[in-house]
Amino acid sequence: MSLDTVSIDKGLFREVMGHYPTGVAVITGRAADGELLALVVGTFSSVSLDPPLISFMPMKTSRTFDKLRRCESICINVIGGEQEDLVATIARRWENKFDGIEWFTSPSGNPVLDQSVAWIDARVTNTVDAGDHWIVLCTVSDLAVTNPVAPLIYFQGGYGSFVSTSLMARLQHEITDSISAAESLRPEVEALAHSIGCEVTLYTTIGRDEMARVLSAFGPGVEQTNGLARRIPIVPPIGDSIVFDLSEEEQERWLSRAIGIDEDTKRVYRRRLGFVRTHGYALSLLPREGLTAYETMREATRRYESGLLTPVEERDIRTVIPGSDVDYRVRELDPDGLYDVGSLVFPVRDPEGLCTSTLRLAQLPLRSTGATVAAWVSHARSVVAALEGDRHPHGS
Repeated sequence: MSLDTVSIDKGLFREVMGHYPTGVAVITGRAADGELLALVVGTFSSVSLDPPLISFMPMKTSRTFDKLRRCESICINVIGGEQEDLVATIARRWENKFDGIEWFTSPSGNPVLDQSVAWIDARVTNTVDAGDHWIVLCTVSDLAVTNPVAPLIYFQGGYGSFVSTSLMARLQHEITDSISAAESLRPEVEALAHSIGCEVTLYTTIGRDEMARVLSAFGPGVEQTNGLARRIPIVPPIGDSIVFDLSEEEQERWLSRAIGIDEDTKRVYRRRLGFVRTHGYALSLLPREGLTAYETMREATRRYESGLLTPVEERDIRTVIPGSDVDYRVRELDPDGLYDVGSLVFPVRDPEGLCTSTLRLAQLPLRSTGATVAAWVSHARSVVAALEGDRHPHGS
């Protein structure tokens, strides 16, 4: 049977090919009329050392490539692991792709994206017909590494980044100072946990999308295995006490990390951000089933902590975490009313004034009055002040 008569299910083909990771590159160029061009590809490859050749494979339907192939030269930008948003911005624009994007000029006059891992100036020398794609062969004229970080990778329908064991060790090293600083205040944190009879945990951020536990304490009889994992993803509702102080664009990016939530839920989370901004804390309430409402979230964070995730596993976690029945709506508590508080979270600022840590109180006594909760908030604020070194005022 000839190859052109073989029938392969397109969905199966995509699924199987999706289990092979590809690097992400942006091909840039400058058209004869001066228009700046950019095309995202996941098919860039080194071909030959002598002579130096590279290739990439754009879709035949790409209007941008129709313009790039007529450029005197092009530039391949190897994209870094922290540039996923940049890739999305370029991919969704039909024109003016460089608006608001930082770049500089390569020796051949092509745009080099700021913070890209490397750039390669090249000239298109051959284009081969390959089904619904072109195979584009290019001769390299100049190249350089400008930002030696982990590259962005496309795998199983999602973006990620290669992280070696040495890089994981580096992440652990990044929070060493935070751990040391927190340990000096362990007596205050333990006193808070014991006076309330709850779990108190201090988390600090690692990059934009993850927090790590640097200190924890438990009151008498509080179950230590019922807490969240040591490393947790910043996926709504987790992270509101960090994100509230960031730009609106970053807040919307945080909301977009929660898969499957509707606009009503997004409004709840946005109101929480405003409440934290005004009051310096936020709380959640438990449904009738009590602490078991956190079980799916606890399990999801343990899966997250267990190791590097495939994009499919990460998307599942980003679906599960927002799906708990815990009530995150903003409310004022009646001093005489009775409440089952699920958690209290407080932003903690670093020496530069940035909210990079969160103090979280959980496994709190059930059926507590609003006045009691207010006393918890007051005590926790004093611990936050100690953690900050009394550098920053809190909201009322």
